[in-house]
Amino acid sequence: MEFDFPDMEGPVAQRGIGVIAPFDLALERELWRWAPLEVSLHLARTPYEPVPVSLAMAELVSDATHLTAATRNVLHVEPEVVAYLCTSGSFIKGIEYERSLRETICRAGAANAVTTSGALLEAIGHLGITSLSIMTPYDEVLTGKLRDFLGEAGCEVVRSDHLGLGGGIWKVNYRTIAERILGADDPRAEAIFVSCTNLPTYDIIEPLEKVLGKPILTANQLTMWACLGRMKLPMMGPGRWLLEVF
Repeated sequence: MEFDFPDMEGPVAQRGIGVIAPFDLALERELWRWAPLEVSLHLARTPYEPVPVSLAMAELVSDATHLTAATRNVLHVEPEVVAYLCTSGSFIKGIEYERSLRETICRAGAANAVTTSGALLEAIGHLGITSLSIMTPYDEVLTGKLRDFLGEAGCEVVRSDHLGLGGGIWKVNYRTIAERILGADDPRAEAIFVSCTNLPTYDIIEPLEKVLGKPILTANQLTMWACLGRMKLPMMGPGRWLLEVF
C-alpha cells in the first residue's frame, strides 16, 4: 500500500509561551484564541488556596515561591517568554512589585517575562493613553488597588465599575460584561480596561470598539500582545488599536 505524505517535514515548528496561571483559571480556550498557529502555550498553575477572589487571594497567587516553581515547571519545553497571567496579582502592590515579579520569573530561568498588569502599562504607553475607565469583576478593595496602580503610572481612572464577585468569574455572560463596559464608559476616558484573566471578553471587544470608538483593552488580550511583541510576532484576534501598533 502506498501513501502520499503531504509534508514529511511537518508539523509547523512551534514557538512557546510559558503561562503561569492562578489555580482558578478556566479560560484556557480563550487564551489559545489569541495565539498564532506556530505558537504553543505551556501552562503551569499556582497551588490551590481555599479563599475567595480578594486581596488575600491576589497576594497568595503572586507569592515569589509559587512563581519560581511554576516557571521551572515550564522551562524544559524552552518557552521564549513566560507570562504571569494574573491582573490582580501583578497590580496589588504597585509598579515596583510588578517589576519584582518579572525579575523573579527571570531569576528562575525564563529568557523573558511578562505580567498582565505590566502589559497594561506597556499598552497604554504605546497608545499614548493618559485616562481610562475600568471595569472589574472584583470587590471595591481590589478595584481600588487597580486604580492606585494606574495612578502611580500617571494614568487617571475617570470612572470605574466592579461586579463584586468572590468566585465563578468565568461564568459571567457576554451580555452582562458588555452592559457593564458600556456603563463604565466616560467621554473623558481614552480607552476602557476590562480586568481579570478569568473574565471572558474575546467576542465582545470588536463590537464594543465599533460602538464606542475607542480601545477596549482586556487582560488576556494584553498579556498575549506583550508576549507576541517580545517574540516579534504580529498580534492576533480583535482589538484594532493594538493591531495597528505592529
